[in-house]
Amino acid sequence: MAGERQARVADRIRVVLAERLERGLRDPRLGFVTITDVRVTGDLQRASVFYTVMGDEAHRADTAAALKSATGMLRSEVGKNLNTRLTPTLEFILDAIPENADHISALLREARERDQSVAGLAASASYAGDADPYVKPRELDDEDDDLDDDEDEDDERD
Repeated sequence: MAGERQARVADRIRVVLAERLERGLRDPRLGFVTITDVRVTGDLQRASVFYTVMGDEAHRADTAAALKSATGMLRSEVGKNLNTRLTPTLEFILDAIPENADHISALLREARERDQSVAGLAASASYAGDADPYVKPRELDDEDDDLDDDEDEDDERD
């Protein structure tokens, strides 16, 4: 039950902050910000706001400083639109999703290249010994021959 309320409050905070940032702040340091996620504690006292910024490291640092200086104004904006008894404190955290995605893409690309090189080696490879040393032709035992002879005699009687 509490998890549902946390999720609703977190979603509402995300929407309010996104709308407010879309309208813009008066801070020229603020870059192109995207709110990716909001997580609220169980007592609804603190909200961790995850965001991404387009640009290089300088843009990220400037945006972090702009969000830190605008935290009070953004918190009051959240309080006006949230309709809860207490307004949660906001903590802005730079989300590492783009860097993680780039790292995963690089790892997948490297794995694909290695698979191709292994497939090339496997195509030109040959067995070290016989083609398949474990497969032996089935040898008929004398008992099997006797059984076959008995079946032939049964067929002649019919």
